[in-house]
Amino acid sequence: MESAQGEPESSGAANLKKWGPLGLILAVAIVVIIIVASGGGDGDGSASESSSSSSSSSSQAASTDTSEAESAEEVEEAEEETTENAEEENEEITPATEDCPTAGDARDDLLPGVMFYEEAVTRCIVDDIDWGERCDEETGLLKLPTSNPPACFAPLEGGNGGATARGVTDDAITIVYWRWMENDFILDYITGPIANDDSNADAEASLRGMLEYYETYYETYGRTVNLIFYEGTGLISDAVSARADAVKIAEEYDPFMVWNGPTLTNAFEDELVSRGIACLACGPSQNIEYYRENDPLAWSFSASAVQSNLLASEYVGKQLAGRNAIYAGNSDYHSQPRVFGRLWIESGEASVTNEADFEENLNGYGVDVAESVAFTLDPATLQEQASSAIAKFKAAGVTTVMFSGDPISPRDFTREATAQGYYPEWVHIGSVLADTNIFARTYDQDQWANAFGITTLAARVDPTISGAPFRYKWFFGEPAPADDSLGVIDPWPATFYPIIQGIGPDLTYENWKLALDIADPTPSGLTSASFSWGNTGRWPAELEYDFFGSDDITVFWWDDTKEGLDEADTLSEGMYFFADGGQRYLLGEIPEEDIVLFDRGTSSDIYMEWPEGEEPNSYEPIPSGG
Repeated sequence: MESAQGEPESSGAANLKKWGPLGLILAVAIVVIIIVASGGGDGDGSASESSSSSSSSSSQAASTDTSEAESAEEVEEAEEETTENAEEENEEITPATEDCPTAGDARDDLLPGVMFYEEAVTRCIVDDIDWGERCDEETGLLKLPTSNPPACFAPLEGGNGGATARGVTDDAITIVYWRWMENDFILDYITGPIANDDSNADAEASLRGMLEYYETYYETYGRTVNLIFYEGTGLISDAVSARADAVKIAEEYDPFMVWNGPTLTNAFEDELVSRGIACLACGPSQNIEYYRENDPLAWSFSASAVQSNLLASEYVGKQLAGRNAIYAGNSDYHSQPRVFGRLWIESGEASVTNEADFEENLNGYGVDVAESVAFTLDPATLQEQASSAIAKFKAAGVTTVMFSGDPISPRDFTREATAQGYYPEWVHIGSVLADTNIFARTYDQDQWANAFGITTLAARVDPTISGAPFRYKWFFGEPAPADDSLGVIDPWPATFYPIIQGIGPDLTYENWKLALDIADPTPSGLTSASFSWGNTGRWPAELEYDFFGSDDITVFWWDDTKEGLDEADTLSEGMYFFADGGQRYLLGEIPEEDIVLFDRGTSSDIYMEWPEGEEPNSYEPIPSGG
């Protein structure tokens, strides 16, 4: 199944980077690295700050004057009235015809004013609706060059209810997109190998372009996004500036929702939700209690720490435990049952708790950890930490190191392992960006040649035929100004607009949650991960309602000799291969029979053509502004 590489474009300094399949994961990550890598939800390393934030907000609310309270009551009454009006005005679209033979199969959970093509067929009303130029009526899907385009939704009939929520009017939805300040040295340190030359001005222009793309095709019920592009005033780890940014956004712009935020502090999101403003991936992933307490205002793209731990422990328990370390660089280990070591990044109290939970889950599969080593991402001490960790693993007879961390530290740990003549199996468990070729090429290749594990990324597709940069160029006829980082920007509108379609004209936070709960999970394929929110039955009952999007994983391995294009379109040696072509697994689906690794014949590094069954249709774009 090894894919054939075509002739690459020049990879010189002028060659702009294409992010391709990094899309959703980078959006969550640009540096959630330090948090999510260990399953942390404590971005400031302090659980107390969140508590103090809540207390502070409560005090502010208590001191609010009477006139403001009366104003809030008036707004609430107005919102209720407009909601009722929207429901009344849009009820006409939903009934089936009287003689419809399939009317009994019609769904009864759609929100008022919402109708999509397949459901209209079921209700025998499909011919009564003008679906417009954007809809392929042969498939009932939007005319987009993507593997799984969304369904066509019926256009607005009647009014939309006007100001249904804060930041919403009859013709606009105010959204603030937060962007890190240029020259953030922490971000530059962590993402150095994938640094790009996109300015924030480039990013803003590209985001506005993507909004035009989505609003040309997706139904928004008479409203367009009023985008406010906001550049952060401090480092991505600075809680003080993050909170100040949130206050300014709330008081000056009063948006319906904020997209993105500083990824190494919870302060930004805490302040926004305390003021009643919704956040879509506004900071590091937090524990499920946080989302429940702030329901329905806080939402995440990534899996929770608990969810990640469940998937990782299932993989280790079913695929690795009780078997010999046949992939180790030291051939003496090949005839030995695996002895597990654990190398994980510590980023606060939450990360310690999450690590304990992971090891407890492993115990449920009969897996003991012979040596567990925590480290911190401190450039000044990383080499010393690496020397100590490797010595401990050697002394404990560890054949298999399970790694969860950032994308930088493996360079030090793998180099030190070689220096000490130690060649174990390296198992990638829950790390962000360490599962990309561009970073993996920076690790000691004598070590990483023995690396494999699980990832939330999907098997890659040639970026000239897939991904956000491709779709932008398809729509506008030219590359995006920020085509180095468009894949980092796009996941917010790519998530927002499909949800808006399912909400209908009555746009409220409560209906946002209802629409997510109603929606089916996104399709899973070799080249696409599945996302869902709500009560899906995919997780244990105690983890639902699910506020976290990512649901499935695939198994991959590193080939240090394969030449190919990395995520920056650089042609060099070293590529990740996805086992079984990129077969994905939900919790409970990981098989006990061996998943074949280190076999190019059954794996794929990058699809230069879409795999069978996932090919998109070819369409001409609707002219920009059309």
